[in-house]
Amino acid sequence: MISLRLAALNIDGVLLNDTFSPVIHHFIVSRGGTYSAELERSIFSQPQHVAGRLLAAAVGGDMTGEEALAAYFEDRAAYIARHPVTITPGTRDLLLRLRGAGLRTVCYGGLGKDHFDRHLGRYAELFDGPGYVCTNDIRPGLKEITEDVFGLRPGQALFVDDVARVADVARELGTAFVGHPSSFVHSHQRALMREAGVRHVISGLDALDGELLHRIDRAMNPQTLWRAPLSAAGRAGRA
Repeated sequence: MISLRLAALNIDGVLLNDTFSPVIHHFIVSRGGTYSAELERSIFSQPQHVAGRLLAAAVGGDMTGEEALAAYFEDRAAYIARHPVTITPGTRDLLLRLRGAGLRTVCYGGLGKDHFDRHLGRYAELFDGPGYVCTNDIRPGLKEITEDVFGLRPGQALFVDDVARVADVARELGTAFVGHPSSFVHSHQRALMREAGVRHVISGLDALDGELLHRIDRAMNPQTLWRAPLSAAGRAGRA
């Protein structure tokens, strides 16, 4: 690698299946709220206390943010009982591919490390540093993971995430980004990534192959890493 030294991989929605989008959608529509791209944009990859307040406001009821968050996690537990958490196909091969290219690897997400240990503990030896970084208090955490945890510059890191809001921050920092948006039928993340100017969007982990990895590494500048973002007028037109 010429520029890249670190690959940071989001846990839920990238290395594990997306068990958040379906629950958030159900939480809102089942309580009479209206689900939209702008609502999704505002909630995803927020600290839990912020997301709780936004969920409560979205359903227009009398719940506090804390009550909405508790109800959300109850809904999620019921959803997972029917749709268990699974490892995304190609996870181990991707980790080996990244490490084979000379990159350090780390996993991150909004839940505690016990979530990582439970579902990805079998691959713990394929991650560096702390292995997993909980970003709930530092959302989205790109600068903190790159600089504070690994002592690197933003331009030396590649983040793979399923949320466009993370892409927005990556673009501001000059950090490489690959989008892996949810396939959930009501998800707006693929469109939001397009609006954000994300150039590299993949549907499966095998698409982040050696060729794409080296292409990103050789092109660490805004003109080649990103497309022109959709204008504000264009966003308003599809809202």
